[in-house]
Amino acid sequence: MDKIVENFTNPMYIIDFCISLLLIGAISFFLLFFMKRKFVICSVAISDFIFIVSKVFGFTSISLISLLYLFSSAIVFVFMNGSEYRYFVLNNVRSKKRNTKENSISKENLYKMIFETVKNLSKNKIGAIITFEKTTNLNDIIKNGTILNAPVCPELLTTIFYPGTRLHDGAVVIRGDKILAASVYYTPTTRALTGKYGSRHRAAFGISEISDAVTIVVSEETGRISLTYKGRMESTTYDSFLSDFTSLMEDTEA
Repeated sequence: MDKIVENFTNPMYIIDFCISLLLIGAISFFLLFFMKRKFVICSVAISDFIFIVSKVFGFTSISLISLLYLFSSAIVFVFMNGSEYRYFVLNNVRSKKRNTKENSISKENLYKMIFETVKNLSKNKIGAIITFEKTTNLNDIIKNGTILNAPVCPELLTTIFYPGTRLHDGAVVIRGDKILAASVYYTPTTRALTGKYGSRHRAAFGISEISDAVTIVVSEETGRISLTYKGRMESTTYDSFLSDFTSLMEDTEA
């Protein structure tokens, strides 16, 4: 007992004891967490007990043997199961890469999907207003709408604007390849416009005056397709839509 008291009054012994406990704790956690076998659990638990007791009583050789046993167990485990964990890690990395590729949409495919959507809306004379965020952040504007954060797809966009659905009024805002929000209302332009323009067109003019967003408008009455950008609106057709839209999206100086 005097030996124990003497040891624990020695600062260097206390430091050594604490470091040893941390080390053996880390090794034991590794073995117990990954090697879920009853024999290993019992073996590690006994080794831990022997190590701590030998440390307390100052039996250096016994504590060293226990520590070496745990070290060797960890090394054997790594060598025996290294191929399995290497396969597990590689499989996870490949899976993440595959999911990233599947979840991301190229600009070319995105534009084609928008064209398909707009063409369908126009042919069926379903009114729509679709805004594509560029460098101007539209977070403050979408607050009055419904946040979706859904992937862009023609079926979803067509459903949103279908008459009678809860989200068909207002605009859809797209950021990247995600439908950020739907049923978003813009402050319409207050300037005098030449020609006949409905509420969607005025709203599209309004958002184009305060941002560099590109907005597509489909007329509910005529099915006419228009593009607004930086305070101006241009009509387009099925044949020229894809090139006109791509030009506005890609050229920030358009």
